[in-house]
Amino acid sequence: MDKPRYNDKKGGRKPYRNDRPKRANSAFAAMEQLEHNDTAGDAGLIEGRNAVWEALQSGRQLDKILIAQGAQNMGHILSAARAAGVAIQECDRRKLDKMTVTGSHQGIIAQGAAAEYKTIDDILELAASRGEKPLLVLCDGLTDPHNLGAIIRSCEVLGGHGVVVPRHRSAGLNAACAKAAAGALEHLPVAKCANMATAIKELQEKGVFILAADMGGRPAADIDFDMPCAIVIGAEGSGVSDGVRKAADIIVSIPQKGNINSLNASNAAAILLYEAVRQRG
Repeated sequence: MDKPRYNDKKGGRKPYRNDRPKRANSAFAAMEQLEHNDTAGDAGLIEGRNAVWEALQSGRQLDKILIAQGAQNMGHILSAARAAGVAIQECDRRKLDKMTVTGSHQGIIAQGAAAEYKTIDDILELAASRGEKPLLVLCDGLTDPHNLGAIIRSCEVLGGHGVVVPRHRSAGLNAACAKAAAGALEHLPVAKCANMATAIKELQEKGVFILAADMGGRPAADIDFDMPCAIVIGAEGSGVSDGVRKAADIIVSIPQKGNINSLNASNAAAILLYEAVRQRG
């Protein structure tokens, strides 16, 4: 990248006008900036009592815990933090209000990575260690960190072995995701892959069947979930991509009787995960 040129005249060293960053001139550009801020810059924050507690219990390295002055029912968290040698800083709640990404910090924020990405092999090894057939969720272009966190939470609660996200066009393991996951990130591996196509190919080569959730597929109750399988949940609004739909072994749908024609991505994942648990007993 070329170094910016400077004007040494009045006012000190300033970039020439045509070297200055251009302002966003469209709603699309503004939305891109918001998404970048929501998924990248806050990756070191863990917000909320459950998320911070689980991070401490798992032995996650934390740099500092900030707690609002006068916050109640935090004794067990502070004791665990002191035992782990984590610095504790009491501060004005307004400071946390300025830091928060989720909008609901509950009076406590920890500074540290939300989670370490694992690999698909890590997920399959977890299933093998439990003597169970793999059950995964693949998120195809899911960009809302709250939806991703909710899927991670459902997957952990309902006995899944891991979640896979692509490197690009996907929500990350940031503070908003960790808050929605409510501690599940401490127990469930999340793998990052180059793209969905490579992840699907790798899983199929290892004997895992790909079930893409989409309209017009076979009803979930008619699908055999008692086999190694990965459920693909598509992007909010657009659903699974054409490439994923073509690569999938089975297209699965959720019967609907209401007036609207779609479910929230995390709700759809929870329903399909529950069907897998029900069949597996």
